[in-house]
Parts: sequence; structure tokens; C-alpha cells
Amino acid sequence: MPEQPQTSRGAATHQRILEVATQEFAEHGIAGARIERIITGARTNKAQLYAYFGSKERLFDAIFFGSLERIVNVVPIDAADLADWAVRLYDEYLERPDLIRLATWARLERRPTGHLVDEPDRLDDNKLRAIADAQAAGLVRRGDPFDIMAMVIAMSMAWSPVSNVYAATAQEPPELHEQRRALLRHSVQRAMTPD
Repeated sequence: MPEQPQTSRGAATHQRILEVATQEFAEHGIAGARIERIITGARTNKAQLYAYFGSKERLFDAIFFGSLERIVNVVPIDAADLADWAVRLYDEYLERPDLIRLATWARLERRPTGHLVDEPDRLDDNKLRAIADAQAAGLVRRGDPFDIMAMVIAMSMAWSPVSNVYAATAQEPPELHEQRRALLRHSVQRAMTPD
């Protein structure tokens, strides 16, 4: 079991490793990431990295699951307003493009089919329950709550860093983002409103 940092200095090193490794994995994927670049950027050594994380794969896992938790916590679902949730996801991808890239590398290198994580219920239960409740209240169209969630997430990723059409950046003009948000909001509302 990897050790936890015991001192503030150790915690600072641990945090630097996470920050540098996040960028390394987002840019190069799991196979392409290099421990040497991570330890150089984090100003540490292999022994310290392995003491904290155990292996390159466990380091990726720590970062990947942390990124999923961040998106769940920073962008909580509002099933009564799925359009707003989609727009907030769009904004999160602009703010932290590295997080969506990490999920894409996990999909490409680890799980080409099925759920992205071993225990999807851990991350999706609240969302699925919220969607089912909104459906029962007549606010969201009928259908499998998982499929509804998947569709809204997919729509929110239309201009994400992993789009196969166009990847938006935070540096683009604000009015362009407003146009996309308006289109996304309208599209999700139309798609998810009950017949």
C-alpha cells in the first residue's frame, strides 16, 4: 500500500507530483507518460514517487479517479435542468481540458468498451436517481436514465478537447462561447423535454 505524506514538505511534494503527472498523462497517455519527466518537473525522485503511489499505473489511477470526483463535485447534476448541467460541463472542459483528456486516455488504453470505471454506480448513482426523479415528475423524457445521462454528457462534449470535429479553448472570444452555450442549452432542452 502506498504511503501518505506525513509532513507539510511531503504533502507539497505529493501535490507537485500529482500536478506534473496530471499534465504528463493528459498529454501523453498512460503508455507515453514518462516517470523521468514527472520526477524532474515535480523536483523529486523515483523512490519518493513510488513510495507515494506504488507504480505508474497507480499514479494514473489516483489522478484519473480524482478528476472524475472533481467533475462530479464541481459540476453536480441538476436533473430538473439538464440543459444547464450540460452548459456547466462545457465550461468545466474549457477550464480543465486535461481532465477530459485523462478520461479519453483511460478509454483508449484501458477500456475500449463498456463502463469507463469498475464501479460506475459509485459515480453515477446520484445522477441516475436524480434523472429518474425528474422523469417521475414529468420534467425529463422517458427512457433509461443512464442513456439520458450519456446523451447529455455527449452533447456537452461537442466542442471538448477530445472532439473529432473541433476542440474549443478558453482563449476563444467570449461571444463564441456564449453562442455555443445557447445552442447546447437549446439542444438539450429540446432533446430531453418530455413529448
